Amino acid sequence: MGKPTGFLEYLRELPLDRPALERIKDWNEFHTAMDPKALRTQAARCMDCGIPWCHTGAMIGGMASGCPIHNLIPEWNDLIFRGLWREALERLHKTNNFPDFTGRVCPAPCEGSCTVGMNGMPVTIKNIEVSIIDKGWEEGWVVPQPPAKRTGKKVAVVGSGPAGLCAAAQLNRVGHSVTVFERADRPGGLLMYGIPNMKLDKEKIVLRRIRQLEAEGVVFVCNTEVGKDLSVEQLRKDFDAVALCAGATQARDLPLEGRDLKGIHLALEFLGSNTKALLDKTPAPISAAGKHVIVIGGGDTGTDCVGTSIRHGAVSVTQVEIMPKPPLERLPNNPWPEWPKVLKTDYGQEEAAAKFGADPRIFLTTAKRFIGDAEGNVKEVHLVQIEWSKNEKGQFVPKEVAGSDKIVPAQLVLLALGFLGPDQALLESLNVERDARSNVKATFEKYTTNIPKVFAAGDCRRGQSLVVWAFNEGRGVAREIDRFLMGETVLP
Repeated sequence: MGKPTGFLEYLRELPLDRPALERIKDWNEFHTAMDPKALRTQAARCMDCGIPWCHTGAMIGGMASGCPIHNLIPEWNDLIFRGLWREALERLHKTNNFPDFTGRVCPAPCEGSCTVGMNGMPVTIKNIEVSIIDKGWEEGWVVPQPPAKRTGKKVAVVGSGPAGLCAAAQLNRVGHSVTVFERADRPGGLLMYGIPNMKLDKEKIVLRRIRQLEAEGVVFVCNTEVGKDLSVEQLRKDFDAVALCAGATQARDLPLEGRDLKGIHLALEFLGSNTKALLDKTPAPISAAGKHVIVIGGGDTGTDCVGTSIRHGAVSVTQVEIMPKPPLERLPNNPWPEWPKVLKTDYGQEEAAAKFGADPRIFLTTAKRFIGDAEGNVKEVHLVQIEWSKNEKGQFVPKEVAGSDKIVPAQLVLLALGFLGPDQALLESLNVERDARSNVKATFEKYTTNIPKVFAAGDCRRGQSLVVWAFNEGRGVAREIDRFLMGETVLP
Protein backbone atom coordinates (compact mmCIF):
# COMPACT_ATOMS: atom_id res chain seq x y z
CA MET A 1 0.00 0.00 0.00
CA GLY A 2 1.09 3.59 -0.53
CA LYS A 3 1.11 4.27 3.22
CA PRO A 4 1.73 0.99 5.11
CA THR A 5 1.51 2.73 8.50
CA GLY A 6 -1.53 4.86 7.68
CA PHE A 7 -3.89 2.81 9.83
CA LEU A 8 -1.67 3.60 12.82
CA GLU A 9 -1.38 7.32 12.09
CA TYR A 10 -4.88 8.38 11.04
CA LEU A 11 -8.29 8.11 12.65
CA ARG A 12 -11.41 7.04 10.78
CA GLU A 13 -13.37 10.05 9.57
CA LEU A 14 -16.55 10.45 7.52
CA PRO A 15 -18.08 13.57 5.97
CA LEU A 16 -20.78 15.10 8.12
CA ASP A 17 -24.32 14.48 6.93
CA ARG A 18 -26.60 17.46 6.47
CA PRO A 19 -28.02 18.52 9.87
CA ALA A 20 -31.05 16.41 10.77
CA LEU A 21 -33.43 19.32 11.38
CA GLU A 22 -32.42 20.83 8.04
CA ARG A 23 -32.65 17.73 5.86
CA ILE A 24 -36.10 16.66 7.09
CA LYS A 25 -37.50 19.70 5.28
CA ASP A 26 -36.79 18.22 1.85
CA TRP A 27 -36.27 14.98 -0.08
CA ASN A 28 -32.71 15.63 -1.20
CA GLU A 29 -29.86 13.25 -0.38
CA PHE A 30 -28.53 13.86 3.11
CA HIS A 31 -24.94 12.69 2.58
CA THR A 32 -22.27 15.24 1.71
CA ALA A 33 -18.97 14.92 -0.15
CA MET A 34 -15.55 14.74 1.47
CA ASP A 35 -12.55 16.85 0.57
CA PRO A 36 -10.20 14.94 -1.79
CA LYS A 37 -7.24 15.53 0.53
CA ALA A 38 -9.18 14.02 3.44
CA LEU A 39 -10.19 11.07 1.23
CA ARG A 40 -6.53 10.45 0.43
CA THR A 41 -5.85 10.27 4.17
CA GLN A 42 -8.72 7.82 4.67
CA ALA A 43 -7.48 5.66 1.78
CA ALA A 44 -4.07 5.60 3.48
CA ARG A 45 -5.68 3.72 6.40
CA CYS A 46 -6.07 0.64 4.16
CA MET A 47 -3.26 -1.49 5.53
CA ASP A 48 -1.05 -3.97 3.71
CA CYS A 49 -2.84 -6.78 5.53
CA GLY A 50 -1.70 -9.65 3.31
CA ILE A 51 -5.05 -11.47 3.16
CA PRO A 52 -7.71 -8.77 2.73
CA TRP A 53 -11.04 -10.22 3.86
CA CYS A 54 -12.93 -7.11 2.73
CA HIS A 55 -13.59 -8.44 -0.78
CA THR A 56 -14.28 -12.12 -0.04
CA GLY A 57 -18.08 -12.10 0.08
CA ALA A 58 -18.08 -15.24 2.23
CA MET A 59 -21.21 -16.30 4.10
CA ILE A 60 -20.51 -16.76 7.81
CA GLY A 61 -23.33 -17.45 10.23
CA GLY A 62 -25.87 -16.77 7.49
CA MET A 63 -24.57 -13.25 6.84
CA ALA A 64 -22.22 -11.74 4.28
CA SER A 65 -18.65 -11.17 5.39
CA GLY A 66 -16.81 -9.02 2.91
CA CYS A 67 -18.02 -7.72 -0.45
CA PRO A 68 -20.29 -10.17 -2.36
CA ILE A 69 -19.18 -8.70 -5.73
CA HIS A 70 -15.53 -8.93 -4.70
CA ASN A 71 -14.67 -5.27 -5.19
CA LEU A 72 -10.90 -4.83 -5.46
CA ILE A 73 -10.91 -2.60 -2.41
CA PRO A 74 -7.21 -2.50 -1.46
CA GLU A 75 -6.31 -1.74 -5.08
CA TRP A 76 -8.55 1.28 -5.51
CA ASN A 77 -7.75 2.53 -2.03
CA ASP A 78 -4.08 2.55 -3.02
CA LEU A 79 -4.89 4.36 -6.27
CA ILE A 80 -6.82 7.06 -4.40
CA PHE A 81 -3.89 7.49 -2.00
CA ARG A 82 -1.70 8.08 -5.04
CA GLY A 83 -4.19 10.51 -6.60
CA LEU A 84 -5.03 8.23 -9.54
CA TRP A 85 -8.79 8.74 -9.55
CA ARG A 86 -9.54 7.62 -13.09
CA GLU A 87 -7.56 4.42 -12.63
CA ALA A 88 -9.44 3.83 -9.37
CA LEU A 89 -12.74 4.20 -11.25
CA GLU A 90 -11.63 1.66 -13.85
CA ARG A 91 -10.73 -0.77 -11.07
CA LEU A 92 -14.08 -0.19 -9.36
CA HIS A 93 -16.06 -0.77 -12.55
CA LYS A 94 -14.33 -4.11 -13.13
CA THR A 95 -16.46 -5.68 -10.40
CA ASN A 96 -19.32 -3.23 -9.87
CA ASN A 97 -21.62 -2.00 -12.64
CA PHE A 98 -23.27 0.63 -10.45
CA PRO A 99 -21.08 1.78 -7.53
CA ASP A 100 -23.18 4.95 -7.36
CA PHE A 101 -25.99 2.70 -6.01
CA THR A 102 -24.01 0.51 -3.61
CA GLY A 103 -21.96 3.48 -2.42
CA ARG A 104 -25.21 4.98 -1.16
CA VAL A 105 -27.39 2.10 0.03
CA CYS A 106 -25.16 -0.91 0.74
CA PRO A 107 -24.72 -1.65 4.48
CA ALA A 108 -21.02 -2.24 3.73
CA PRO A 109 -20.25 -5.81 4.86
CA CYS A 110 -16.77 -5.02 3.52
CA GLU A 111 -16.21 -2.67 6.45
CA GLY A 112 -17.46 -5.27 8.91
CA SER A 113 -14.64 -7.57 7.81
CA CYS A 114 -11.92 -4.93 7.32
CA THR A 115 -8.70 -6.13 8.96
CA VAL A 116 -8.15 -2.72 10.57
CA GLY A 117 -11.48 -3.28 12.31
CA MET A 118 -10.12 -6.20 14.30
CA ASN A 119 -8.64 -3.82 16.85
CA GLY A 120 -9.88 -0.40 15.78
CA MET A 121 -12.22 1.41 13.42
CA PRO A 122 -12.43 -0.01 9.87
CA VAL A 123 -11.47 1.82 6.70
CA THR A 124 -14.21 4.08 5.27
CA ILE A 125 -14.60 1.82 2.23
CA LYS A 126 -18.16 2.79 1.35
CA ASN A 127 -17.47 6.54 1.36
CA ILE A 128 -14.33 6.12 -0.76
CA GLU A 129 -16.32 3.99 -3.23
CA VAL A 130 -19.07 6.55 -3.72
CA SER A 131 -16.52 9.36 -3.93
CA ILE A 132 -14.74 7.58 -6.79
CA ILE A 133 -17.87 7.15 -8.91
CA ASP A 134 -19.23 10.61 -8.14
CA LYS A 135 -15.94 12.14 -9.32
CA GLY A 136 -16.12 9.93 -12.40
CA TRP A 137 -19.47 11.44 -13.34
CA GLU A 138 -18.29 14.97 -12.53
CA GLU A 139 -15.22 14.58 -14.75
CA GLY A 140 -17.16 13.04 -17.63
CA TRP A 141 -15.34 9.72 -17.39
CA VAL A 142 -18.57 7.68 -17.28
CA VAL A 143 -19.90 7.52 -20.84
CA PRO A 144 -22.04 5.07 -22.82
CA GLN A 145 -20.01 2.13 -24.13
CA PRO A 146 -22.14 0.22 -26.64
CA PRO A 147 -20.72 -3.10 -27.85
CA ALA A 148 -18.62 -3.06 -31.00
CA LYS A 149 -20.78 -5.76 -32.60
CA ARG A 150 -23.97 -7.70 -31.92
CA THR A 151 -24.25 -11.47 -31.56
CA GLY A 152 -27.72 -11.74 -33.04
CA LYS A 153 -29.01 -13.28 -29.79
CA LYS A 154 -31.93 -11.74 -27.91
CA VAL A 155 -32.35 -11.90 -24.12
CA ALA A 156 -35.36 -10.86 -22.04
CA VAL A 157 -34.78 -9.69 -18.48
CA VAL A 158 -37.91 -9.73 -16.29
CA GLY A 159 -37.54 -7.08 -13.61
CA SER A 160 -35.42 -3.93 -13.60
CA GLY A 161 -34.21 -3.94 -10.02
CA PRO A 162 -30.55 -4.29 -9.05
CA ALA A 163 -30.20 -7.88 -10.31
CA GLY A 164 -32.01 -7.12 -13.57
CA LEU A 165 -29.98 -4.00 -14.29
CA CYS A 166 -26.67 -5.79 -13.71
CA ALA A 167 -27.75 -8.72 -15.87
CA ALA A 168 -28.84 -6.35 -18.65
CA ALA A 169 -25.62 -4.32 -18.49
CA GLN A 170 -23.39 -7.39 -18.65
CA LEU A 171 -25.34 -9.17 -21.40
CA ASN A 172 -25.44 -6.03 -23.51
CA ARG A 173 -21.71 -5.53 -22.98
CA VAL A 174 -20.93 -8.77 -24.86
CA GLY A 175 -23.26 -7.91 -27.74
CA HIS A 176 -26.58 -9.58 -26.97
CA SER A 177 -29.74 -7.55 -27.63
CA VAL A 178 -31.40 -7.06 -24.24
CA THR A 179 -34.98 -6.07 -23.46
CA VAL A 180 -35.93 -5.41 -19.84
CA PHE A 181 -39.57 -5.79 -18.86
CA GLU A 182 -40.80 -3.84 -15.84
CA ARG A 183 -44.36 -3.84 -14.52
CA ALA A 184 -44.03 -0.40 -12.86
CA ASP A 185 -44.19 2.87 -14.76
CA ARG A 186 -40.46 3.52 -14.34
CA PRO A 187 -37.45 1.19 -14.41
CA GLY A 188 -35.34 0.57 -11.33
CA GLY A 189 -37.41 -1.82 -9.23
CA LEU A 190 -36.36 -1.65 -5.59
CA LEU A 191 -33.88 1.10 -6.45
CA MET A 192 -36.69 3.26 -7.80
CA TYR A 193 -39.67 2.53 -5.55
CA GLY A 194 -38.26 0.69 -2.54
CA ILE A 195 -35.58 3.13 -1.36
CA PRO A 196 -36.50 6.75 -0.52
CA ASN A 197 -35.15 9.64 -2.54
CA MET A 198 -33.09 11.07 0.34
CA LYS A 199 -30.99 7.89 0.33
CA LEU A 200 -30.83 7.39 -3.44
CA ASP A 201 -31.86 10.24 -5.73
CA LYS A 202 -34.01 8.92 -8.56
CA GLU A 203 -33.46 11.61 -11.19
CA LYS A 204 -29.80 12.35 -10.50
CA ILE A 205 -28.58 8.83 -9.75
CA VAL A 206 -30.94 6.01 -10.81
CA LEU A 207 -32.36 7.44 -14.04
CA ARG A 208 -28.90 8.68 -15.02
CA ARG A 209 -27.76 5.05 -15.17
CA ILE A 210 -30.94 3.97 -16.97
CA ARG A 211 -30.24 6.58 -19.65
CA GLN A 212 -26.68 5.30 -19.97
CA LEU A 213 -27.93 1.73 -20.49
CA GLU A 214 -30.43 2.94 -23.10
CA ALA A 215 -27.63 4.77 -24.92
CA GLU A 216 -25.71 1.50 -24.94
CA GLY A 217 -28.61 -0.32 -26.55
CA VAL A 218 -30.65 -1.80 -23.69
CA VAL A 219 -34.41 -1.49 -24.25
CA PHE A 220 -36.73 -0.90 -21.28
CA VAL A 221 -40.42 -1.79 -21.58
CA CYS A 222 -42.38 -0.48 -18.59
CA ASN A 223 -46.02 -0.93 -17.55
CA THR A 224 -45.70 -4.53 -18.74
CA GLU A 225 -46.33 -7.45 -16.43
CA VAL A 226 -45.10 -10.75 -17.81
CA GLY A 227 -47.84 -13.37 -17.54
CA LYS A 228 -50.53 -10.71 -17.72
CA ASP A 229 -49.72 -8.02 -20.30
CA LEU A 230 -47.24 -10.26 -22.10
CA SER A 231 -47.75 -14.00 -22.31
CA VAL A 232 -45.02 -16.36 -21.20
CA GLU A 233 -45.37 -18.25 -24.49
CA GLN A 234 -44.69 -15.08 -26.48
CA LEU A 235 -41.71 -14.24 -24.30
CA ARG A 236 -40.08 -17.63 -24.82
CA LYS A 237 -40.87 -17.51 -28.53
CA ASP A 238 -39.36 -14.07 -29.11
CA PHE A 239 -36.17 -14.46 -27.05
CA ASP A 240 -33.25 -16.88 -27.01
CA ALA A 241 -33.01 -16.71 -23.21
CA VAL A 242 -34.97 -15.27 -20.31
CA ALA A 243 -33.57 -14.02 -17.00
CA LEU A 244 -36.05 -13.83 -14.13
CA CYS A 245 -34.89 -11.00 -11.85
CA ALA A 246 -38.28 -10.13 -10.37
CA GLY A 247 -37.20 -9.65 -6.75
CA ALA A 248 -38.96 -10.80 -3.60
CA THR A 249 -41.91 -8.44 -3.45
CA GLN A 250 -44.35 -10.53 -1.42
CA ALA A 251 -44.33 -8.68 1.89
CA ARG A 252 -44.81 -10.34 5.27
CA ASP A 253 -48.11 -9.19 6.76
CA LEU A 254 -49.29 -9.07 10.38
CA PRO A 255 -52.73 -10.74 10.59
CA LEU A 256 -53.82 -9.37 13.95
CA GLU A 257 -57.22 -8.31 15.15
CA GLY A 258 -58.06 -5.02 13.44
CA ARG A 259 -55.70 -5.52 10.49
CA ASP A 260 -58.47 -4.53 8.06
CA LEU A 261 -58.76 -1.04 9.56
CA LYS A 262 -58.00 1.92 7.32
CA GLY A 263 -54.60 3.49 7.90
CA ILE A 264 -52.60 0.22 8.15
CA HIS A 265 -50.25 -0.28 5.20
CA LEU A 266 -47.35 -2.43 4.08
CA ALA A 267 -44.10 -0.47 4.12
CA LEU A 268 -43.39 -0.63 0.39
CA GLU A 269 -46.93 0.49 -0.39
CA PHE A 270 -46.19 3.61 1.66
CA LEU A 271 -42.63 4.18 0.40
CA GLY A 272 -43.31 3.37 -3.24
CA SER A 273 -46.37 5.58 -3.53
CA ASN A 274 -44.47 8.42 -1.86
CA THR A 275 -41.60 8.22 -4.35
CA LYS A 276 -44.01 8.05 -7.28
CA ALA A 277 -45.82 11.13 -5.96
CA LEU A 278 -42.52 13.00 -5.68
CA LEU A 279 -41.57 12.15 -9.25
CA ASP A 280 -45.07 12.91 -10.57
CA LYS A 281 -45.20 16.07 -8.47
CA THR A 282 -48.52 15.08 -6.90
CA PRO A 283 -49.60 14.78 -3.24
CA ALA A 284 -48.58 11.56 -1.47
CA PRO A 285 -51.61 9.19 -1.44
CA ILE A 286 -50.61 7.87 2.00
CA SER A 287 -49.57 10.73 4.24
CA ALA A 288 -48.23 10.81 7.79
CA ALA A 289 -48.89 14.52 8.15
CA GLY A 290 -50.40 15.39 11.53
CA LYS A 291 -50.55 11.74 12.61
CA HIS A 292 -49.08 9.52 15.30
CA VAL A 293 -47.19 6.87 13.33
CA ILE A 294 -46.27 3.37 14.45
CA VAL A 295 -43.66 1.55 12.37
CA ILE A 296 -43.54 -2.19 13.09
CA GLY A 297 -40.16 -3.60 12.06
CA GLY A 298 -36.61 -2.61 12.86
CA GLY A 299 -34.67 -3.05 9.62
CA ASP A 300 -33.65 -0.62 6.89
CA THR A 301 -37.17 -0.48 5.48
CA GLY A 302 -38.50 0.44 8.91
CA THR A 303 -35.93 3.22 9.14
CA ASP A 304 -37.01 4.49 5.72
CA CYS A 305 -40.61 4.62 6.98
CA VAL A 306 -39.45 6.67 9.97
CA GLY A 307 -37.55 9.16 7.81
CA THR A 308 -40.39 9.47 5.30
CA SER A 309 -43.02 9.97 8.03
CA ILE A 310 -40.98 12.75 9.62
CA ARG A 311 -40.70 14.55 6.27
CA HIS A 312 -44.47 14.31 5.86
CA GLY A 313 -44.91 16.10 9.18
CA ALA A 314 -45.87 13.30 11.58
CA VAL A 315 -46.78 14.33 15.13
CA SER A 316 -44.80 11.38 16.52
CA VAL A 317 -43.07 8.27 15.22
CA THR A 318 -42.55 5.06 17.20
CA GLN A 319 -40.60 2.11 15.77
CA VAL A 320 -41.48 -1.26 17.29
CA GLU A 321 -38.77 -3.96 17.24
CA ILE A 322 -39.39 -7.50 18.47
CA MET A 323 -35.68 -8.28 18.88
CA PRO A 324 -33.54 -7.19 21.86
CA LYS A 325 -31.44 -4.05 21.68
CA PRO A 326 -28.05 -4.97 20.13
CA PRO A 327 -24.84 -4.33 22.08
CA LEU A 328 -22.66 -1.30 21.37
CA GLU A 329 -19.63 -3.49 20.62
CA ARG A 330 -19.07 -7.01 19.28
CA LEU A 331 -19.72 -9.82 21.76
CA PRO A 332 -17.29 -12.76 22.04
CA ASN A 333 -19.68 -14.95 20.04
CA ASN A 334 -19.61 -12.44 17.14
CA PRO A 335 -15.91 -12.22 16.25
CA TRP A 336 -14.27 -10.60 13.24
CA PRO A 337 -14.73 -11.15 10.28
CA GLU A 338 -18.42 -11.86 10.93
CA TRP A 339 -20.93 -9.11 10.26
CA PRO A 340 -20.92 -7.04 13.48
CA LYS A 341 -24.23 -7.47 15.31
CA VAL A 342 -24.05 -4.12 17.08
CA LEU A 343 -26.45 -1.24 17.59
CA LYS A 344 -26.79 0.87 14.47
CA THR A 345 -28.35 4.30 14.67
CA ASP A 346 -29.37 5.15 11.12
CA TYR A 347 -30.52 8.40 9.58
CA GLY A 348 -34.18 7.89 10.49
CA GLN A 349 -33.44 7.38 14.18
CA GLU A 350 -31.11 10.40 14.14
CA GLU A 351 -33.85 12.54 12.64
CA ALA A 352 -36.48 11.32 15.10
CA ALA A 353 -34.16 12.06 18.02
CA ALA A 354 -33.51 15.56 16.67
CA LYS A 355 -37.20 16.21 16.00
CA PHE A 356 -38.86 14.53 18.98
CA GLY A 357 -36.02 14.30 21.50
CA ALA A 358 -35.51 10.53 21.65
CA ASP A 359 -34.65 7.46 19.61
CA PRO A 360 -37.99 6.15 18.22
CA ARG A 361 -37.19 2.47 18.75
CA ILE A 362 -38.85 0.27 21.36
CA PHE A 363 -37.08 -3.09 21.60
CA LEU A 364 -38.47 -6.44 22.76
CA THR A 365 -41.97 -5.25 21.91
CA THR A 366 -44.64 -6.40 19.50
CA ALA A 367 -48.17 -5.45 18.47
CA LYS A 368 -51.07 -7.45 19.88
CA ARG A 369 -54.07 -5.86 18.16
CA PHE A 370 -55.16 -2.77 16.26
CA ILE A 371 -58.01 -0.64 17.60
CA GLY A 372 -60.25 1.47 15.36
CA ASP A 373 -62.71 4.32 15.62
CA ALA A 374 -66.38 4.42 14.59
CA GLU A 375 -65.43 5.18 10.96
CA GLY A 376 -63.14 2.17 10.62
CA ASN A 377 -59.87 4.07 10.91
CA VAL A 378 -57.04 2.84 13.09
CA LYS A 379 -56.70 4.99 16.20
CA GLU A 380 -54.58 2.91 18.61
CA VAL A 381 -52.17 -0.02 18.74
CA HIS A 382 -52.11 -2.47 21.61
CA LEU A 383 -48.42 -3.23 22.34
CA VAL A 384 -46.88 -5.77 24.66
CA GLN A 385 -43.32 -6.46 25.78
CA ILE A 386 -41.88 -9.88 25.05
CA GLU A 387 -39.00 -12.06 26.19
CA TRP A 388 -37.24 -14.76 24.22
CA SER A 389 -36.99 -18.24 25.68
CA LYS A 390 -36.54 -21.78 24.38
CA ASN A 391 -39.53 -24.04 23.76
CA GLU A 392 -39.63 -27.81 24.15
CA LYS A 393 -37.82 -28.19 20.79
CA GLY A 394 -34.96 -25.94 21.89
CA GLN A 395 -36.09 -23.10 19.60
CA PHE A 396 -36.14 -19.49 20.80
CA VAL A 397 -39.68 -18.13 20.73
CA PRO A 398 -41.19 -14.84 21.98
CA LYS A 399 -43.41 -14.86 25.07
CA GLU A 400 -45.46 -12.00 26.43
CA VAL A 401 -44.30 -10.32 29.63
CA ALA A 402 -47.28 -10.35 31.98
CA GLY A 403 -48.60 -6.89 32.84
CA SER A 404 -46.57 -5.12 30.14
CA ASP A 405 -49.54 -4.22 27.91
CA LYS A 406 -49.65 -0.65 26.65
CA ILE A 407 -52.03 1.15 24.29
CA VAL A 408 -50.52 3.91 22.14
CA PRO A 409 -52.23 6.32 19.72
CA ALA A 410 -51.77 5.67 16.00
CA GLN A 411 -53.50 7.08 12.94
CA LEU A 412 -50.98 5.43 10.59
CA VAL A 413 -49.40 1.99 11.03
CA LEU A 414 -46.64 0.83 8.68
CA LEU A 415 -45.67 -2.85 8.50
CA ALA A 416 -41.97 -3.27 7.71
CA LEU A 417 -41.60 -6.97 8.48
CA GLY A 418 -39.55 -8.17 5.54
CA PHE A 419 -40.52 -10.28 2.56
CA LEU A 420 -41.67 -13.87 2.07
CA GLY A 421 -40.62 -14.38 -1.53
CA PRO A 422 -41.35 -13.48 -5.16
CA ASP A 423 -44.72 -12.81 -6.73
CA GLN A 424 -46.19 -16.27 -7.17
CA ALA A 425 -48.48 -15.37 -10.08
CA LEU A 426 -45.50 -14.83 -12.38
CA LEU A 427 -43.88 -18.10 -11.36
CA GLU A 428 -47.13 -20.01 -11.76
CA SER A 429 -47.62 -18.61 -15.26
CA LEU A 430 -44.13 -19.85 -16.14
CA ASN A 431 -44.75 -23.17 -14.38
CA VAL A 432 -41.29 -22.79 -12.90
CA GLU A 433 -40.21 -25.04 -10.05
CA ARG A 434 -39.93 -23.47 -6.59
CA ASP A 435 -38.12 -24.35 -3.39
CA ALA A 436 -39.59 -24.77 0.09
CA ARG A 437 -39.50 -20.99 0.66
CA SER A 438 -41.46 -20.28 -2.56
CA ASN A 439 -38.38 -18.92 -4.37
CA VAL A 440 -37.44 -19.98 -7.88
CA LYS A 441 -35.45 -23.20 -7.67
CA ALA A 442 -32.15 -22.54 -9.42
CA THR A 443 -28.65 -23.51 -8.33
CA PHE A 444 -26.34 -20.70 -7.20
CA GLU A 445 -23.74 -19.82 -9.87
CA LYS A 446 -25.68 -21.84 -12.45
CA TYR A 447 -29.05 -20.05 -12.27
CA THR A 448 -30.84 -22.55 -14.53
CA THR A 449 -34.49 -23.37 -13.80
CA ASN A 450 -36.51 -26.43 -14.80
CA ILE A 451 -37.78 -24.53 -17.85
CA PRO A 452 -35.46 -24.61 -20.89
CA LYS A 453 -33.64 -21.29 -21.56
CA VAL A 454 -35.20 -19.67 -18.47
CA PHE A 455 -32.77 -18.55 -15.76
CA ALA A 456 -33.35 -16.89 -12.37
CA ALA A 457 -31.26 -14.62 -10.16
CA GLY A 458 -31.47 -12.14 -7.33
CA ASP A 459 -34.06 -12.08 -4.57
CA CYS A 460 -36.56 -14.18 -6.56
CA ARG A 461 -33.99 -17.00 -6.36
CA ARG A 462 -32.21 -16.47 -3.03
CA GLY A 463 -34.92 -14.64 -1.07
CA GLN A 464 -34.78 -11.17 0.45
CA SER A 465 -31.19 -10.01 0.58
CA LEU A 466 -28.81 -7.09 0.08
CA VAL A 467 -28.61 -4.98 -3.07
CA VAL A 468 -24.98 -6.05 -3.43
CA TRP A 469 -26.02 -9.74 -3.47
CA ALA A 470 -28.48 -8.87 -6.25
CA PHE A 471 -25.52 -7.36 -8.12
CA ASN A 472 -23.57 -10.58 -7.59
CA GLU A 473 -26.39 -12.69 -8.98
CA GLY A 474 -27.26 -10.35 -11.84
CA ARG A 475 -23.67 -10.48 -13.04
CA GLY A 476 -23.58 -14.23 -12.49
CA VAL A 477 -26.74 -15.00 -14.44
CA ALA A 478 -25.46 -12.87 -17.32
CA ARG A 479 -22.30 -14.96 -17.39
CA GLU A 480 -24.25 -18.22 -17.50
CA ILE A 481 -26.70 -16.99 -20.14
CA ASP A 482 -23.79 -15.87 -22.29
CA ARG A 483 -22.21 -19.31 -21.88
CA PHE A 484 -25.55 -20.95 -22.78
CA LEU A 485 -25.95 -18.84 -25.91
CA MET A 486 -22.36 -18.82 -27.17
CA GLY A 487 -20.85 -22.02 -25.75
CA GLU A 488 -18.26 -20.00 -23.83
CA THR A 489 -18.06 -16.66 -22.04
CA VAL A 490 -15.64 -13.86 -21.29
CA LEU A 491 -17.83 -12.42 -18.54
CA PRO A 492 -16.49 -12.68 -14.97
